[in-house]
Amino acid sequence: MTTMADVLVSRTWRQGFATATLVDAALVLAGSLAVAVLAQLQYVLPFTPVPITGQTLAVLLVGAALGSRRGALAMAAYLAEGAAGLPVFAGGGMGLPWLLGPTAGYLWSLPVAAWLVGWLAERGWDRSFLGATAAMLIGNGVIYFLALPWLAAFVGPDRVAATGLFPFVLGDLIKIGVAATVLPAAWSVIGRARRWAGPEA
Repeated sequence: MTTMADVLVSRTWRQGFATATLVDAALVLAGSLAVAVLAQLQYVLPFTPVPITGQTLAVLLVGAALGSRRGALAMAAYLAEGAAGLPVFAGGGMGLPWLLGPTAGYLWSLPVAAWLVGWLAERGWDRSFLGATAAMLIGNGVIYFLALPWLAAFVGPDRVAATGLFPFVLGDLIKIGVAATVLPAAWSVIGRARRWAGPEA
């Protein structure tokens, strides 16, 4: 199956290696900027270095929309932008301290999560509510799996669940519900538009 980006980008723009490469680069950049924008929606909890943000929602949506390869590249570009000093991390954070500090595990997990969600989307998981929910849960689980051991090195193993997991479960479930609703709805709109436009669309 194809991804949402493959369907939305005109076939004309995908003809030729140079043009297709430019299109892919534009999609990757757009994906990284989407994550950067939603990362600025943050709420700081006083008892943990990990803020509540819209970042994971963007990561899951970008991964599903762009697919595994471009989704992972978009997250790599996002990390590179932050490392280069652009204020793309939560609350305008930037630089190596963010990539080496307590929340670095969350950041480094993003390419893996986006790749996995994109891989599942390429197999049609994002076209139904249940499939999209499962894909988002798996992607979110990967983030926790990779991030919590890193956080534990800063807050201690006895506090890692209280500071890096439990406060975020409800918000993540809400974000997963939003993504699992938006993706099938978008596919439905695309399907109707393609039927209206005819077989060559």
